Amino acid sequence: MSKKRRNSITIFDIASEAGVSASTVSRVLNNSMPVDPAKRDAVMKAIQTLNYKPNLAAQELGRGRTMTIGILMPLSVSIFYNTIINGIEQRLEQTPYRSLVAASNFNPQEEHKLLDLLVARKVDGIISLWSQLDENYLLEIAKETPFISIGRVLPGIEKHSLVVSNMLGAYQATRYLIERGHTRIAHITGALSVPDGVQRLEGYKKALKEAGLEVDPQLIVEGDFDEQAGLFGVGVLFARGARFTALFAGNDMMAMGARLGFYRHGMRVPDDVSLVGFDDQPGAAYTIPPLTTVRQPLVEMGRMAGQAILDLIEDQEPDLPQFNTELLIRESVATVVRNDFNYKMYMPS
Repeated sequence: MSKKRRNSITIFDIASEAGVSASTVSRVLNNSMPVDPAKRDAVMKAIQTLNYKPNLAAQELGRGRTMTIGILMPLSVSIFYNTIINGIEQRLEQTPYRSLVAASNFNPQEEHKLLDLLVARKVDGIISLWSQLDENYLLEIAKETPFISIGRVLPGIEKHSLVVSNMLGAYQATRYLIERGHTRIAHITGALSVPDGVQRLEGYKKALKEAGLEVDPQLIVEGDFDEQAGLFGVGVLFARGARFTALFAGNDMMAMGARLGFYRHGMRVPDDVSLVGFDDQPGAAYTIPPLTTVRQPLVEMGRMAGQAILDLIEDQEPDLPQFNTELLIRESVATVVRNDFNYKMYMPS
């Protein structure tokens, strides 16, 4: 049988081959009503003989589905967000569903328009990454369309929200630096307008306070999670005359910017200053030196979000866990061997 013939097989062809009615074939394919076992066997044998491949997308369209999942991200040119989306799509590629991705470029007005557009397109579900929109508006969307929130907990649908333990991760990073002898630890925060930035700052402060160390405002600079903020933050610290032996950056991108800032000031990592990031982005293991950082399981988070939206579409309630972080020790942290703050005081290990 030709390829063209196989692709054009209808339920009428199957009915003729099986010696039953087309309605019987339909009931077997859709499993909608009981069918006499002998007739079911005849239909299944005809399907095998004709090499019939059901058009799953067409079946779902007939049920009012578009087979698309809308994904709304803050920024398209971001390894961080794209890694999560890769995880979502790994899960979706095992199904007839495909993604429709839009980026707001951190513009709340644009995000609002894009979310309205996804709803107007009648996507079967929406996965929102780090939304900046009013929670009441998001909850209204979630009443009408299956909705999963990554990076932000929405009250009332907490089980539809996927987050990581940001505070614990920042605490682990700062505590590790303290254990290596650092007592003057600077911090370039993420944007403090979003929960991630606030929670990581709180984890940093918690580790210092538990160790009996002062939380010095002169050692804290607010950033916004991009490389330029790391470079700028180092410049601010030096302009203040701040004295420190280590820097905890609120994410890997800012750590990379900070690394450039130290280079421009003639300082080597970790010989002259230690550096820790957060996220474990794909390039973190290949910087010079490889970056010690806090790992977020980004691909796993994406896969879990993909499974959760599929569950919601099928009217099953997901229960998304809080993902734990993991400190990955590489080569960007050294041990303090004396405390005279001349920035030449480390023994790389």
